[in-house]
Amino acid sequence: MRVSATVGLLSLIAMACVNGQTPTPSASTPRTASPAPAAGANRTLTAVPGIKVGHHTLTERPTGCTVILVDGQGAVGGVSQRGGAPGTRETDLLDPGNMVDKVNAVVLSGGSAFGLDAATGTVRWLEEHDIGWDVRIAKVPIVPAAILFDLPVGGNPKIRPTADCGYRAAGAASTAPVAEGTVGAGAGATVGKSGGPGRSMKGGLGSYSITLPNGLSVGAIVAVNAVGDVIDPDTGTVVAGVRNPDGSFADARTLLRTGQTGPRPRAAENTTIGLVATNAKLTKAQVSRMALMADDGFARAIFPAHTQGDGDTVFALATGQWDGEADISQIGALAADVMARAIVRGASEATGIPNVPAARDLKK
Repeated sequence: MRVSATVGLLSLIAMACVNGQTPTPSASTPRTASPAPAAGANRTLTAVPGIKVGHHTLTERPTGCTVILVDGQGAVGGVSQRGGAPGTRETDLLDPGNMVDKVNAVVLSGGSAFGLDAATGTVRWLEEHDIGWDVRIAKVPIVPAAILFDLPVGGNPKIRPTADCGYRAAGAASTAPVAEGTVGAGAGATVGKSGGPGRSMKGGLGSYSITLPNGLSVGAIVAVNAVGDVIDPDTGTVVAGVRNPDGSFADARTLLRTGQTGPRPRAAENTTIGLVATNAKLTKAQVSRMALMADDGFARAIFPAHTQGDGDTVFALATGQWDGEADISQIGALAADVMARAIVRGASEATGIPNVPAARDLKK
């Protein structure tokens, strides 16, 4: 297995683009969000049978990591990596042409390249529980991972996820509805950085899922730390993004179309990372297609997406616990939909930190 060392069916025509200190957005600023789960219903990633999720958050900065655990001997995995500044581990083995066909866990982490260490702790937790790829003399846990850049947020950049963080997140994983907002890999996430420093807002971690009447489930989880604005795909309105001096949304689409964008965010300092999962039985090639189609959710809910300064990465898992006939085009389309809604929830469920307001802080 090789660790990659790089650190880093329709798109809406109308889309939108964190960090700093400006007045609270005006009362006229619209606030929207994807549909909230019905009372008592689990509409997050853990509604997909065979999936557990755990977070560990370092509140001192803040930063953290999120672990997605797979029941049993693992799930078929795939990945789509479209951003220009990725930071990843074990993504090469997800290529359909390569041998390993089961993933035991996926780690999403803050902390830039340092945060890849979190996967080591998850590997240790899995080994202790006798979970991994059986090579006869041992079981080797298969744990792909991706990181986002949050080192400038909240103070001391030396506070970042470690192997212990990944170990604790794996131990905390459960089938309970996923905690969202300023937690885990989304704890230090920010959005709306296309207008230059001091104009951004808080991003976060979001999750969303759908289960069809026939039992097919598709869910997503994502840590939203984009250069761009977060856009509600249902309405085309900005949920969180670059702000004007009076606190209203500048709207990254308007800035781009009128040439008003400020200093370009530097490569490797942003990145949205996520995962989609289904209970369908899919081949490795089909799971890779699912990841690729799910990536369209980024373009629906973030403007701009997949920039040179974002390491945007989407993992995909198929647990195979549903016996129905799988239609990868349908599953991929649903994956893009739940990913877009999870992105909106990542911004709308976040809580603000000093000098970086969140969508929930906006006046209604």
